[in-house]
Amino acid sequence: MNKFEALGLNDELLKAIEEMGFTQPSEIQEKAIPVLLSEMTDLVALAQTGTGKTAAFGFPMIQNIDADSRTTQGLIIAPTRELCLQISKEMEKYAKHYKSINVVAVYGGANITEQAKKIKRGAQIIVATPGRMKDMIRRRLVDISKIEICVLDEADEMLNMGFYEDITDILSHTPNDKSTWLFSATMPREVARIAKDFMNSPQEITVGSKNIGASTVSHEYYVVGARDRYAALKRLSDAHPDIFSVVFCRTKRDTQAVAEKLVADGYNAAALHGDLSQTQRDLVMKSFRTKQIQTLVATDVAARGIDVDDITHVINYQLPDEIETYTHRSGRTGRAGKSGISMVLITKSEMRKIKAVERIIGKKFEAKQIPNGMEICEVQLFHLVNKIKQTEINPEIESYIPAIQEVLGDIDKDELIQKMVSVEFTKFLNYYKKAKNLNIDAAENKGNSASFGDSTRFFINVGEKDGYDWMSLKDLIKDVADLGRDDVFRADCMGSFSFFNVEAENVEKILEAFDGYEMDGRRISVEITKRKEGGGNRRRNDRGGRRNDRRNSGGGGRRDDRGGFRGRRSNDSGSSGGSGRSNDRDRSFGDRKKSSSYGGGNKSDGGFKPRRKRRSDW
Repeated sequence: MNKFEALGLNDELLKAIEEMGFTQPSEIQEKAIPVLLSEMTDLVALAQTGTGKTAAFGFPMIQNIDADSRTTQGLIIAPTRELCLQISKEMEKYAKHYKSINVVAVYGGANITEQAKKIKRGAQIIVATPGRMKDMIRRRLVDISKIEICVLDEADEMLNMGFYEDITDILSHTPNDKSTWLFSATMPREVARIAKDFMNSPQEITVGSKNIGASTVSHEYYVVGARDRYAALKRLSDAHPDIFSVVFCRTKRDTQAVAEKLVADGYNAAALHGDLSQTQRDLVMKSFRTKQIQTLVATDVAARGIDVDDITHVINYQLPDEIETYTHRSGRTGRAGKSGISMVLITKSEMRKIKAVERIIGKKFEAKQIPNGMEICEVQLFHLVNKIKQTEINPEIESYIPAIQEVLGDIDKDELIQKMVSVEFTKFLNYYKKAKNLNIDAAENKGNSASFGDSTRFFINVGEKDGYDWMSLKDLIKDVADLGRDDVFRADCMGSFSFFNVEAENVEKILEAFDGYEMDGRRISVEITKRKEGGGNRRRNDRGGRRNDRRNSGGGGRRDDRGGFRGRRSNDSGSSGGSGRSNDRDRSFGDRKKSSSYGGGNKSDGGFKPRRKRRSDW
């Protein structure tokens, strides 16, 4: 007997399940389906990516639908277009033996009129991204006032992407007596807030423990220099010849750059990020699913729609901005009961983040070494040998054998084997024979707070007297230099000046960005300190800093009444407010961009007010 029968599913669904080859329900399906079939209730379900959540809410929704009514009865909200399309296709498979149930996907980047026509013809179930659904409600192209079930899938990621207001607006157009089912991989405060504000005494189902990583995934970290990330990525790929991986970068720019480098170096790679059109994304994902692409380089948001069971490795080229996001990344591998490996490339200054991630996922990382050149050559050699051994002989080669034997007939067996394997081995040997050691000893100088690997210490002539603390100072530097959240660290804010660190790869960005930079007529001076540990003694440096501040302040311009300065470049008369740079974070995959202002401050009166972060800074 198919074990799905015991969950209370009807014949139409059981027939579809059998055709899809499902025989054993996953834990989340086993726990959620009977609850959702037995009563109309609100539900919070916590389970990792790849555990079968779509079927856990999809089967009960379809069974509760009145197929004879054309009214929209079920609404599923997902964070990205990819995930929206993936869910709608799965729902169509589940409902294939219901002749009258129609599922319509509603997402940005496609013709809204065509989507509206499909809904008008009768769509009992709508799968939508928040931005497009909100737009259709505003245009009165959809009526969700009679829905009976609303599903919020990947709720943590939707809220992380800034969709809280969109979700609340959409829910305001739905009936109060509906059932709301919230599915999420993690349970941050924002998800708990949704449950409190919009759900009525929800039941809670947890598979595993809250926020932990999947048990089928092992976690490794490699400590390398900031300039060696790409070289380390290539070595990890070469050391695993059968790798089928997703490489995560923090920004669209890095994603595109890494993918282009890999392609130029002969790897089967492609980028997936929010700047690609829907057609481009579809082509990339089709190539990845068919393994024409061996390495997919992606941003966090773009990867939310990846549903591929055979991914062997996830490589974190950079750790994500939000700790919880690591759980989603690692969940791309180790799916459908298979094992997987999540690798992290970090610099020595980022070691503290590993401990933070360990606390969230409830698992320990294993410290590993980037393989050296000869280790990679050995791996590739035996991979080639095994590949030759396992290759099936093509019968069509038979007619060519006499000519081949004539060419190779005077070579004995041992020499022939050596020549065959040398073809591949020599290529790797030539490349790696003089390769340097990329590993950095994370324990070196342990306990010495002045040692930060390849990082560089900078002086800047703004401080607490200008209205800054270490958090708002980091915001200023990141915005001006167009850096990521964790690219600026060890920010020490003094009275009239401050210090901060960046990795070696970002030194030129800092120098270029602040070259000639002014805030409201005051020259902002940023210089590399002579000592890496600048700022080690506050009293001594504060005295020295005043002299430095007077020397470099450039006249000490007008202070804003909010305690800050308005920034501009002295050689850019066309810019004002210092906010001309756009953030490269891939927060806009789908329908909307997160709004941002200079340094996260309030510019309503032309000034700058430093913002305090809500989340702890790793």
